[in-house]
Amino acid sequence: ACSACVPVRILVGEFEPRRSLKRIARANCDLVATRMSPAPSSEQYSLFRAYIDARHADGGMAEMSVLDYSLMVEDSVVETFVTEYRLRPDARSGGKSPLIAVSLCDRLSDGISMVYSFYDPNQRQRSLGTYMILDHVAYARWLGRPFVYLGYWIDGARKMRYKNRFIPQERLTSKGWVRTDS
Repeated sequence: ACSACVPVRILVGEFEPRRSLKRIARANCDLVATRMSPAPSSEQYSLFRAYIDARHADGGMAEMSVLDYSLMVEDSVVETFVTEYRLRPDARSGGKSPLIAVSLCDRLSDGISMVYSFYDPNQRQRSLGTYMILDHVAYARWLGRPFVYLGYWIDGARKMRYKNRFIPQERLTSKGWVRTDS
């Protein structure tokens, strides 16, 4: 990690979604989340590639192969799980609908660490990245865990701004975890 990067975590017990976040949750009420052991699939990798190619083609993950993806999902020293998100199947779909989002997470003693999430880039109107965080906050609350870790905060990084929507939160500094409400 870089010196300007600090871990950030949501305070689950105090988190109350604002109106805009409640709208996102309602817009995705037709999704079914399935939590499972970390087993990579070709369907996950296809979605991962579409996401990376559309959103992060110039990033460090752009060259990830199927094997690299499998290692990211399976190779962990902590308890890892995958959450798959699909549209709720209707009678016409035959029971299974396409995969539209995936979140790879670690289950920790004090919370859930959201390692990496990706989604169908054609579903941008759903704000799936935000929705997956809301879903994991609800899951952490259900588990009785006080935190959802969102990875690193990099001050001034445009792609990190979404993390500001989840308050209260704490950021790890040289003085320990410091709370921020804005």
